[in-house]
Amino acid sequence: MFGCECWCWSSEYEYLYDISEPKPYSLPSPLPKWPQGQGFATGRICLGEIEVVQITKFENVWSCNLLHGKSKGITFYRPARIPDDFYCLGHYCQRNDQPLRGYVLVARDMVATRMDSEDGLVQDSVQKLPALRNPVNYTLVWNAESTNGGCGYIWLPNPPEGYKAMGFVVTDDHEEPNLKEVQCVREDLTDTCETCDRILSVDSKFSENHFQVWSTRPCERGMLCRGVSVGTFFCTSASLDSDEELEAVCLKNICSSLHAMPNLNQVHTLIEHYGPTVFFHPDEAYLPSSVQWFFKNGALLYSDSSETGEPIDHRGSNLPSGGENEHDFWIDLPNDQDARHHIKGGDMESAKLYVHVKPALGGTFTDVAMWIFCPFNGPATIKVGLVNIAMNKIGQHVGDWEHYTLRVSNFTGELWQVYFSEHSGGRWVDAFDLEFIEGNKPIVYSSKHGHSSYPHPGTYLQGSSKLGIGLKNEVAQSKMFIDSSTKYEIVAAEYLGDGVIEEPCWLQYMRDWGPTIVYDSRSELDKIIDRLPFFVRFSVENLFELFPTELYGEEGPTGPKEKDNWLGDER
Repeated sequence: MFGCECWCWSSEYEYLYDISEPKPYSLPSPLPKWPQGQGFATGRICLGEIEVVQITKFENVWSCNLLHGKSKGITFYRPARIPDDFYCLGHYCQRNDQPLRGYVLVARDMVATRMDSEDGLVQDSVQKLPALRNPVNYTLVWNAESTNGGCGYIWLPNPPEGYKAMGFVVTDDHEEPNLKEVQCVREDLTDTCETCDRILSVDSKFSENHFQVWSTRPCERGMLCRGVSVGTFFCTSASLDSDEELEAVCLKNICSSLHAMPNLNQVHTLIEHYGPTVFFHPDEAYLPSSVQWFFKNGALLYSDSSETGEPIDHRGSNLPSGGENEHDFWIDLPNDQDARHHIKGGDMESAKLYVHVKPALGGTFTDVAMWIFCPFNGPATIKVGLVNIAMNKIGQHVGDWEHYTLRVSNFTGELWQVYFSEHSGGRWVDAFDLEFIEGNKPIVYSSKHGHSSYPHPGTYLQGSSKLGIGLKNEVAQSKMFIDSSTKYEIVAAEYLGDGVIEEPCWLQYMRDWGPTIVYDSRSELDKIIDRLPFFVRFSVENLFELFPTELYGEEGPTGPKEKDNWLGDER
């Protein structure tokens, strides 16, 4: 499976034991007492034949830091305080420049446990191979020895046939780890995963070999996927033969019931406890509103079969429902100029967050996606070096949908990360890197005119940061804000079952929320080129490549349910 040659690290690179070990992180305020429910925040989750517990307490095994400064210091840990009858699946690793904020899952064999305590189990359960087994032995995949004291050895568990190793084991001496240090998992209870964030990368001057350490995540992610992150790290090395397959695996939830997901009362408590405050820029002219206010104030439904717009019922009941978006219907502002100006400004009093609650990572986490609607997206500001150029039309469109997502651990109910949607992408931000207000409520900053979300105030550039040319996103606090812990509406939570949440009519509208617009981008960008210094002079074609494609015009934006991240994971 992992096959790897044993090799030692060159003494040319010295390692220091790093005494600045990361300190554990906790949220600013204690967690609330969650309403009673089935399995949410009970500390344990059944994945079918195995039960898992999330361990966030660790024992330091080995810390290192390259003297030459080519790598940030890292620390390897083994999970601590493992409950009785549960077994380690692998060790944990993270950089030292952030708080100790991670987890690994430990597991126990549910069938074997029942067989030990009960008689008369069905015969096919007895005949199955156990869910967990000891590795056959270990392979040493990396050895870092330091003349300054402190040694590290990374071992790969070699699983029995029909089993997979979930992670690696780290020791501070050359003795092969005990076979009971970790357990391997039966192959049918695992799923494929991929490397994501690189934690460590080192090279040797005297060898073509290099060594890297990565975090991992399931390959298939989304509310219908069953891959479960174990939290262990993964190693890659150039010493592997080119035809040797390096396979990273994770657990799979084969339980038909997502029993650890929060019930409706628990969802409300989650939102009331963690609901972010969304701040808009002090100079924001295009504020949010409720969808109902947008419809009531003159939004019109157009189709390619009619030249006149049709008023939209305040619930959206006369909008076409379902189907594919063939751009045959779209929504536009009212024809009257005063009404158009009024509706563009939005209505903060009616504005709310529209919430979609869904399983993540095989039901071990809950994603609370919070969507915000703005009737209008304003024109962009282009930054060229020290010069800011406000566009007349580039970037503007009718009907802007933006969102952020809270990811909450179903083991404890603890907020783990927040996803901030930005133009042309987005990013997950760990809880320790968030700003909070009123306890455990994060702050979300909405960018001026564009409404993309960011975790901290400032100016964010989309384009070439090296040249200082791109789309300028400005975010700052102001007196204009929405507290999503009180101003929200749950519009979807499919896992709760039919009839629990009644989805609004407008959510089923899968067409465009704005008309198709093609901007005369060339004439506006010609003006920018004329203001560029000679040494950064670009042709129009080259300048186009520096900015997000949505600036040059777009078919009207679609609603939340038409986005890839409605069913899938965030980008």
